[in-house]
This record gives sequence, structure tokens and C-alpha cells, in this order.
Amino acid sequence: MEKLYTPDQIFLVLGSDGEVTRIRRNDSIAEFRSRRDAGEAPLSTEHRVLHVEQQGDHATAILYRRMSADAPPAMYELRLRSESGIWMVAGETVTPWPGGIDGNFLPPRRKAA
Repeated sequence: MEKLYTPDQIFLVLGSDGEVTRIRRNDSIAEFRSRRDAGEAPLSTEHRVLHVEQQGDHATAILYRRMSADAPPAMYELRLRSESGIWMVAGETVTPWPGGIDGNFLPPRRKAA
């Protein structure tokens, strides 16, 4: 797992209360190791890649992700960076799975354009 992440990789986790928790790469990896070493069941790999967009040596991937049947689904935004031709995860933003906005994030117009 470590080889997939850049050394400066950061997780941003948006809580339902609007608070953002910033998690450093080393802390994230330590949490996964601790779970493994404690004998916890492996996390689910359930995911769907919803969109990928590349801009030069940077890319963004949007995923539906669920870590276990006991965890709520989440939306992951992976911020990818190509280093020496190898794509690595430079950052991730994890938000509660949205109810869907059907392509429109603005309120309806009240006046004609």
C-alpha cells in the first residue's frame, strides 16, 4: 500500500458536521497496520470508479467506496500525481456518500437569464 502514495500524501475526511480531519500518510498507514496486527478482518475492496480526469501530470479520480458492511459508503476523491511516469496518490478527500444532486449543484433560477 505504501508504494501507491507519495511521501507527502494527505487524507482529508469531511464529517457530517462539516468538520475536516487532516490525516498524514504515516498516521494512516499506522492505523491500517495496527488493524492488521490486531487480527482484524481485512477491509473490503468494494469500490466503483465513477470518473477520472487527467490534466498534465495531475489527475483526479472519483470513487464510490465502502470499507465494510458495517461502514457507511463514502465518496473518495483521489488526487493523483505522475512522478517519473508512475501515477501515485498525492491526496484523498473522503466525504459521506451524497444522496445525489443529479448534475445540478446550484439552486433553481428564480429569474430568466
